[in-house]
Amino acid sequence: MASAAHTSGWLHPRYWPSWLGLGVLRIAALLPLPLSWLLGSALGQILYYLHGPRRRIARRNIAACFPALDAAAQRRLARGHFRALGAASLTPGIGWWASDERLRRLIRYRNRDLLDAALTGKRPVILLAPHFIGLEMGGMRISQDYAVVSMYKRAKNALFDRYMRRGRERYGVVMVERNAELRPMIRLLRAGRLFYYLPDQDPGRRGSVFAPFFGIPTATVTALARIAKLADAAVIPCFTRQLPYGRGYEIIFHPPLADFPSGDELADATRMNQAIEEGVREMPAQYFWVHKRFKTRPENAPAFY
Repeated sequence: MASAAHTSGWLHPRYWPSWLGLGVLRIAALLPLPLSWLLGSALGQILYYLHGPRRRIARRNIAACFPALDAAAQRRLARGHFRALGAASLTPGIGWWASDERLRRLIRYRNRDLLDAALTGKRPVILLAPHFIGLEMGGMRISQDYAVVSMYKRAKNALFDRYMRRGRERYGVVMVERNAELRPMIRLLRAGRLFYYLPDQDPGRRGSVFAPFFGIPTATVTALARIAKLADAAVIPCFTRQLPYGRGYEIIFHPPLADFPSGDELADATRMNQAIEEGVREMPAQYFWVHKRFKTRPENAPAFY
């Protein structure tokens, strides 16, 4: 009876837009990826012109991080980001519902030997996976081949949260809420699970330091160094790149961070940000520029946005 009542609750009108969105993702998962890419890119181009607040955030971020680009080049980068973001917005359903074979075919690895070599060394491994637009697809593909634990932030929409979590757990990923205690995470790392760690959204002042990111003092979480020390884990930067024209995605591994952690919170946060910068410079249109990354400011600094 309780289950039936709960199911009927999902049919409440407040969830109708969510059902529509989930339906779009389900249909998009059935499309050939080049067609999905084309439709999503067009959607992103439209949103660039219609969604003024996010457009201004993206352009402010890009101008601050790439001051050497002239205004026209910065605008082109922002438009390219919206197109890539639009294309990526239609792909989560592939990870959640497509066949195993299709997922393997669409998402491939580069430098996978770096990850496998670290695992052969018997140390726990943390994948430093910043907020690029292919983040969801990369996590799904890695979880096909490795035991994974990852943190997540509960979505405000309960229906979407339910399907998002179910999709991400499809291949046995252990999802841990972002504010949970570290001890269970450390145990899972030591037991051999990869930690797919998302570090780079504005955390506020609590538990953060101001470390440079593209030369800007940026509120940066210090948890990565702490977890790496407690678990004696290697940290491997991991970036997922959207390939052009719907050719799929590529998961790129960089060499493990050397001498990390150092024991100095600011130095370690700076090293982490440098690793993320390297990925951004490789594929600048695919970093999550619409997020207010620089919202939290040092004392007495003017507002960024």
